[in-house]
Amino acid sequence: MTWSIDTAPLLPLPLILAAAAVALVLMAVAFWRRQRGAPLRAAALVLLILALLDPSIQRENREPLTSIAAIVVDRSESQALPGRTEATDEALQALTERLSRLRNVETRIVEAGRDDSGTADGTELFDKLAESLADVPPERFAGTLMITDGQVHDVPKSAESFGFDGPLHVLLTGKKDEQDRRIVVERAPRYGLVGSEQTVVLRYVDEGGDQSPARMVIRRNDDEVGAVVMVPGEKTEVPVEITHGGKNIFEFEIDAHPEELTTQNNRAVVAVKGIRENLRVLLVSGEPHSGERTWRDLLKSDASVDLVHFTILRPPSKQDGTPINQLSLIAFPTRELFSEKIDEFDLIIFDRYRRRGVLPSLYFDNITQYVRNGGAILIAAGPDFADPGSLSRTTLAEVLPATPTGVVLEQPYRAHVNELGERHPVTRGLPGAASDPPDWSRWFRLIAAETATGQTVMTGADNQPLLVLSRVDKGRVALLLSDHVWLWARSFENGGPHGPLLRRLAHWLMKEPDLEEEGITLEARGRDLVVRRQTLGETVDPVTVTTPTGKTETVDLQRLDPGLWEALVPATEIGLYSASDGTRTALASVGPANPREFSAMRSTDEKLRPMAEETHGSVRRLAEDGGNIDVPNVVALKGRTSFAGSGWVGLRTTDASVLKGIDRLPLFAGLLGLALLLGILSLTWFREGR
Repeated sequence: MTWSIDTAPLLPLPLILAAAAVALVLMAVAFWRRQRGAPLRAAALVLLILALLDPSIQRENREPLTSIAAIVVDRSESQALPGRTEATDEALQALTERLSRLRNVETRIVEAGRDDSGTADGTELFDKLAESLADVPPERFAGTLMITDGQVHDVPKSAESFGFDGPLHVLLTGKKDEQDRRIVVERAPRYGLVGSEQTVVLRYVDEGGDQSPARMVIRRNDDEVGAVVMVPGEKTEVPVEITHGGKNIFEFEIDAHPEELTTQNNRAVVAVKGIRENLRVLLVSGEPHSGERTWRDLLKSDASVDLVHFTILRPPSKQDGTPINQLSLIAFPTRELFSEKIDEFDLIIFDRYRRRGVLPSLYFDNITQYVRNGGAILIAAGPDFADPGSLSRTTLAEVLPATPTGVVLEQPYRAHVNELGERHPVTRGLPGAASDPPDWSRWFRLIAAETATGQTVMTGADNQPLLVLSRVDKGRVALLLSDHVWLWARSFENGGPHGPLLRRLAHWLMKEPDLEEEGITLEARGRDLVVRRQTLGETVDPVTVTTPTGKTETVDLQRLDPGLWEALVPATEIGLYSASDGTRTALASVGPANPREFSAMRSTDEKLRPMAEETHGSVRRLAEDGGNIDVPNVVALKGRTSFAGSGWVGLRTTDASVLKGIDRLPLFAGLLGLALLLGILSLTWFREGR
């Protein structure tokens, strides 16, 4: 309850002030001349001025408001280390009980430090605290009790910039002199050409240790590729090779010390996106035909493909008197292409090629060896494949997945994706394949062949093989037993999916990871992980997912499409996850590749002490030298400049209140004011009459 005096002038205030000034002059003159009755006249004038001001006694009925104290609990990954979670929970319970005993103090518990979106990098406690106090006026803020290991990454530059005036008390978990090793990525490339060597610069830090050298293992996509010895504090350049397109994940793991705090930050991850230099494709057309331009247009439409195309218009055996300089713009450089530079091509396509003496037998030996060493060949066969000039009658037959029977089927049919093809990534989900018959145009020629190796993924007339895929040692071979794919490209009978089919076929031959028949991928989507398994089998085994802290979970996959299985796994931690079916392993990083949360995990007071001292708070450990948890007492203080002492911490209480009502008692209104004025006037008249 608050008492005060208020006024409600009956006349404009300037007019009243002018009248008061005149009255003051008159009273001064009267007292100077020592006139009779001057005091009574002065009293009458004062009462008159007061009556014009209409003073009143005002009583405010106020209800005191509680002061708001916040307990910020750090639930970040570094707080999950042994002993820290237990200490945090025990301290939280003790503080909650002690704050509940304080009068007019309201407690807010803020759980912070764990990011559910997967986008934050580091422990953010102050942002969460500010969000929790958004509805609290600054004058009601009592202070903050923060339970953390001290590794906080959003500490304000000053208490003033934070916007709340109250002491910060930090209760540290963990021990004072902890030992920890970690790897710091100083510089890493984001992109690299496939086949090139990039350099990653790393630094080994041994905090609290004996600063001894340590061995670091290098892994690429979970396969160990090397090791180096690192000296603490020195930068080390590590060369890494980009082996394939897409994401190449490199792990660098330092050997663990038996007494170190944790091994979670002994590993650093670098993801380098492999970019293929323009793919070099050699297209050799045996003769001009209607489908020749289909291959050329498809390959030329891709800006990442460098195409070398030769069409053999005239065999060397033909003699018609045409001058040599009129036969072609340039001579067919067979020796250069098939002997000296054959390994520079990513793919060789033979389009209706027939042996005519242009390529000697020795060059076919080179092509066979090129395939075995990791090269790729696509044969688009026409009637040439069934006659005596067929490529199957060369040494190339060693790597071909099918042998022609010599029969050419000239009849209309629709290409079908067979049961195996429905599961193969090259032909799975082709537009129009789901209907029966397939919703694409007919073809009219098929080269009959008997498959010896490989996988038939499409069939034609009389269920004969149409598209056969094969792996030979390190290389790959594809055999398309028809030259009528151009009918789809020309939109005959509404055409067909020639673009997706031929593009996937070329990328499978060039070993694109997304088109592997047997593969497992792991993809991060926010705070979820998508485990995807491609297989030609009917069933898949469960997958084991390993978290950054080493926890494992067995996941059963659900069938999405033929040959494609998937599962969604919540990602409760940030860092590098792995998924394995026992044979294949995939990696994915949730959040930053090298999160700040794991970069330093030792308990420290260096980051929060300046803020605590500026707010007249304190920093203390919950347990010294591994002893029992010691939680300080909490007291409410008012008007202090220090809020901490031995065994206790203080919170700032305020006089904040809310107005519930106002009572007013006018002093010069009604009979009371009239009686005072008449009384003083009568007394003045009486005094003047004597």
